[in-house]
Amino acid sequence: MNPIFTAALALFLQADGGAGADQSIHGFSGLAAMMSNIGPIAIGVLALLAISSFYSWTLIFAKMSAFRKATKDSRRFIRAFRKATRLQEISATAAQCPASPLAQVFEDVYETYKRQTGGSGPARNLPALERTGQTAASEAVTVLERRMTWLATIAGTAPFVGLFGTVMGVVDAFQGLGAAGAATLHAVAPGIAEALITTAAGLFVAVPALVAYNQFTARIRVFAAATDDFCRELLNSLEEIPVRAQQSRLQDDELARETEQRGMFK
Repeated sequence: MNPIFTAALALFLQADGGAGADQSIHGFSGLAAMMSNIGPIAIGVLALLAISSFYSWTLIFAKMSAFRKATKDSRRFIRAFRKATRLQEISATAAQCPASPLAQVFEDVYETYKRQTGGSGPARNLPALERTGQTAASEAVTVLERRMTWLATIAGTAPFVGLFGTVMGVVDAFQGLGAAGAATLHAVAPGIAEALITTAAGLFVAVPALVAYNQFTARIRVFAAATDDFCRELLNSLEEIPVRAQQSRLQDDELARETEQRGMFK
């Protein structure tokens, strides 16, 4: 590999120090000149990388939008949940926050609760509600993880696709050396151009996909933890319904006695 990179360095130095026609390899004109000399294999590699890059950026922007909506709806829902005093009020808010995984967990648990109690009163089977909440939390996180594997695949394979183009460029460079019978810059330049362009293209595709995958994975872990915490908070609230009901009955009885006593002293 050393002779090839030596030839690439010589190509750069000659281009940098030359004049006239050699100046055409600078900037965009230089890139266009190199692109005009690459072979069909390198073109195929670049086309595959271009498709991968387009799909990768499409996923990145879609995930950014989805996470932004999920965060906004989750904050809105949790504020309403902690302020509300009735499950019906929370259910109405959950319907207005479809992107929130917390709202999805509440809706599933609330549906199970309504089947048990008809919509009011203490829960009859808390373990069943807990299992429903765990399943709903898992499904909500799975929705957030959808198509994340494509980002990981692109990040992992794009450098190797570019490396394939690099290898074929090196092969073309050696073929040029053999055909010319001498180690001239003109003989190795097309192969070196293919190798460098495909290597750079592979990295250009892989790096954004890898960074996005790591960032999105971290955010999904945050959503998963928040969903688990909310599931426990919701179950605690449902478990406290008998206590609140008893307190309400005691308050009603106390109010009735006070009213009766006032009536006796009139």
